[in-house]
Amino acid sequence: MRILFLYPLTFLFSIRVSYSQIVNIESSRMQSDTTGWKGNAGSSFSFTKNEEEITQITLNAHLQYKTKKSLWLILADYGFLKAGSEKFIANSFGHLRYNYKINSWLRWEAFAQAQKNYVTQIDARYLAGAGPRFKLFDSKQFRLYATTLFMYEHEKERTIPVVKHHDVRNSSYISFTLLPANNIEIISTTFYQPLLKEIKDARILNQSVVKIKTGNHFWISLLWNYLYDSFPAGDAPKTTYNFSMGLNYEF
Repeated sequence: MRILFLYPLTFLFSIRVSYSQIVNIESSRMQSDTTGWKGNAGSSFSFTKNEEEITQITLNAHLQYKTKKSLWLILADYGFLKAGSEKFIANSFGHLRYNYKINSWLRWEAFAQAQKNYVTQIDARYLAGAGPRFKLFDSKQFRLYATTLFMYEHEKERTIPVVKHHDVRNSSYISFTLLPANNIEIISTTFYQPLLKEIKDARILNQSVVKIKTGNHFWISLLWNYLYDSFPAGDAPKTTYNFSMGLNYEF
């Protein structure tokens, strides 16, 4: 099993993909030619006391089990940032996905997800969906994938009065992986998630990550998240984005 620890270095506070509501599953897949278990886990904690007490905690875990035809993914995240008596960010999510290989260019996927998000005013969101994943291009330096899923969404907003939604959405994305050198990996994924009964109610997310290997066990990661939600919960902003930098240790 592979263990990976992620420590935020600078720029804006970020809690991996859960901050942007939509899970970038492509950046979470662990490339491997062997079957069996792989995984990573990370955590960070900081406490600062000046005019106010500032506490920051992030926890994440990722497990992957692969057979000749099947792939199971389990993801979990928790993040918390508090200054004095005020919470600025608090969110968590769990994601389970099953991938079945039909042929060299087609997979079938099914998933379930549960999450909470303080910034985007989501008290609870539960998702379940399925659909095909296509391998459009595959070489040593470049890979291109596209997916279109349909999912059921139950959502409870952090508003007064409480607002609940029961919807069906399409979740489509296109993703590419670029390997310009042995020590550099670039992954960019763009999602489009319209509500089927009202197409103008849609979410758009782009997540891009650059990983630079600096030694036998160390990687530097640069992560960009951008989310636009045309009808966000409560008075949450329509647009959120963040940039973070991390140091990974792998063994």
